Amino acid sequence: MSLIEKINWSDVQALPEKELQRLYHGRGFHSLETSHINIDWLSPVILIILYKEETDDWVLTLSNALLVKMQEIGFDVLSVQVQFRCRDFAPTEVVWGEKCTDFTSVENGLNYKINLGTNQNYGIFLDMKNGRSWLRANASEKSVLNLFSYTCAFSTAAIAGGASSVVNLDMSKAALAVGRDNHRLNEHDLSKIKYLGHDLFKSWGKVKRLGPYDIVIADPPSLQKGSVNIKRDYPKIIRRLPELLNPGGQALLCLNSPDLDFAFIEDVIKVECPEAKILQKINPEDHFININPDRGLKCLLVELEGQES
Repeated sequence: MSLIEKINWSDVQALPEKELQRLYHGRGFHSLETSHINIDWLSPVILIILYKEETDDWVLTLSNALLVKMQEIGFDVLSVQVQFRCRDFAPTEVVWGEKCTDFTSVENGLNYKINLGTNQNYGIFLDMKNGRSWLRANASEKSVLNLFSYTCAFSTAAIAGGASSVVNLDMSKAALAVGRDNHRLNEHDLSKIKYLGHDLFKSWGKVKRLGPYDIVIADPPSLQKGSVNIKRDYPKIIRRLPELLNPGGQALLCLNSPDLDFAFIEDVIKVECPEAKILQKINPEDHFININPDRGLKCLLVELEGQES
């Protein structure tokens, strides 16, 4: 079966043209021969992401096949690009069409800025869509703390869901600036949103003073040089939950390290915050689920025991 045939085109067509979506998730390792390939639809751009080198002819053939299929289902493609995650600095090249680098795409009716060619990540993590959907559905009149907020996608979903306030914390002031733009794109009430460009582990006092919160989102990077080592630092986050949360508060604990499993999070909770009760797993969309779920995205929703929600 060719790579084009592995894509569920009926699922692609079922979503609006502007909706951000992954066309193919090879990093789920369900097919070893294509496990080095992801393909994203970032309307109006098709982005091929390679974790291993392929020949120019192979890239061009795949690009042409994707272009034909997307045009057949009526999607307007302006560019096909390839990002080489297998190379230093993950450069992006245009294979076909225009050089689209800065544009706006949509998830669940919300606008998000996309930037290609500058950074390894382009502004939003598509596998966290279900987490953002949960937050939007549960944020009404809630105060939210969004740790490691990146470009504030969780914050955007929370305000869209009626959150009373959101505090976004991230070391990258550039990412937070994109987060501000995301809120502006969606015409949100900016008075409800705060941005802290700080290292969390040096800023607990400020974070606590702005709380307590009804919902805490913790989606840290697996490794951030000079800042985050997830195996060392995740326990520090979990043990602070009782100080950060209001009575009845909940936390969405996320982890995307292939080397740390669900048991790691569960063990950390037992040791560092034994009063926390795990309510449920929030799985990513089906096509993002790894053949070994412990190596894929992990999200646990927890609540402090003995507190009514």
